[in-house]
Amino acid sequence: MGSRMPSRFNLLFNVFAAISLIVSILVALPAMAKQISPQTIVVFGDSLSAAYGIPQHEGWVALLQQRLHQQKLNYDVVNASISGETTSGGLSRFANMLKLQKPNIVLIELGGNDGLRGLSAVETHNNLEAMIQQAQKNKAKVLLIGMKIPPNYGLKYSQQFSDNYQALAKKHSAVLVPFLLEGVAGNPDLIQADGLHPTAVAQTKILENVWPVLTKMLN
Repeated sequence: MGSRMPSRFNLLFNVFAAISLIVSILVALPAMAKQISPQTIVVFGDSLSAAYGIPQHEGWVALLQQRLHQQKLNYDVVNASISGETTSGGLSRFANMLKLQKPNIVLIELGGNDGLRGLSAVETHNNLEAMIQQAQKNKAKVLLIGMKIPPNYGLKYSQQFSDNYQALAKKHSAVLVPFLLEGVAGNPDLIQADGLHPTAVAQTKILENVWPVLTKMLN
């Protein structure tokens, strides 16, 4: 009888220890899952981000995802860009995107098609502002990507168009890339035959215009 007591005690102790371990693991699981789950970056743009005229995997958005993985940064990139998109079209689907993707960071790259069509710079401003406000209301950080249009659209219009991005970023404390195509626009070696869209070779340069700004927003 005396020899059984330590054995029974050890058994009860081991069972208690096992239950305690299981409870500790179950309590820790939600926190572990939160740490492991990648955060979401949504690129919300037009053909410049939709890899128009080149393979999707060669576009700057795909290269962004590759770089994040290479640097072991826990982010998934969703490319919600549509070729030909205007700020008006973007605004019409922006709320649904936020609901579906629940992004931590949104890169808004729109306005180029507004400028090329000579649409109202005030309307472009208002559409971009509405998207910024919606994103921030949903606790998403905003990176606004600026665009420029040639002066042949009229110096006043061209200036007002590019100034929109600076003004909006300042007003809403959004992070700004002044010009997506810096170092690319105007270089025939980096532009496709249509005279508008960057080649595959240019995509690395485009990423370098975005990357230093985006890294400041990453956790």
